[in-house]
Amino acid sequence: MEIKNPEIREVNIIRYIQPFREGGSLPGLVDADDGFSYVIKFRGAGQGKKALVAEFIGAELARMIGLRVPEMVFAHLDVGFGRTEPDEEIQDLLKFSEGMNLGVHYLNGSITFDANVDTIAAEEASKIVWLDALLMNVDRTAKNTNMLVWHKDLWMIDYGAALYFHHSWDNWEEQTSKPFVQIKDHVLLKQATEVSRINDEYKVFFTRANVAKVLAAIPDEWLIDEVRSLSADDARTVYVEFIARRAEESEVFVNQIQDAR
Repeated sequence: MEIKNPEIREVNIIRYIQPFREGGSLPGLVDADDGFSYVIKFRGAGQGKKALVAEFIGAELARMIGLRVPEMVFAHLDVGFGRTEPDEEIQDLLKFSEGMNLGVHYLNGSITFDANVDTIAAEEASKIVWLDALLMNVDRTAKNTNMLVWHKDLWMIDYGAALYFHHSWDNWEEQTSKPFVQIKDHVLLKQATEVSRINDEYKVFFTRANVAKVLAAIPDEWLIDEVRSLSADDARTVYVEFIARRAEESEVFVNQIQDAR
């Protein structure tokens, strides 16, 4: 199955409202010039632009297999925007985040998913666990579920900790066929009883052509790695190969999920 090219709107940030201090990267709630509010993942935060890349890839691939993901936008922050911000930490964050950031539509009134209270169908849980294992997403635990309930539906947020190989790029080819041991801590592991069926049904979506369409939508400036002398296209090639190979060798992490359950 072929997917369409992601269509991502661009907006300008016009008002900073408040930070979300639950995580270490200080995402912030803002208003944009399109009349909507967004949670902004700032390029100047701790993990930098790589967290934005992982967030974008994870969210678009989740959308590809039918999971609910809030709309994402490219959010531009003008030079000098945070000059009058009284909090020095936030002022510095805004200063280092001038340019293009990643915005996620704010789901006003949503609540954090609680596995002890909220129920979820086995198929949906299996999709979530399967994709997190494929992307090596370490950040969906009982302590920090990174899922929201909004209008009685489950919405996926925050893939920024996925694809962690890109923080060094070392041995990325070897990691394509490695099991994902951290899956044992996944908040939905017990409910993911249909992982084998989900694997058979959805791994075929993860072709190089489909993944390349997702990577093509990411701004070059987020992908360039000057430390490793990687161009944007070099980085795209690695991400596409990594994800496609993980899908091709998915039995490795599917077996890991079954064993962990």
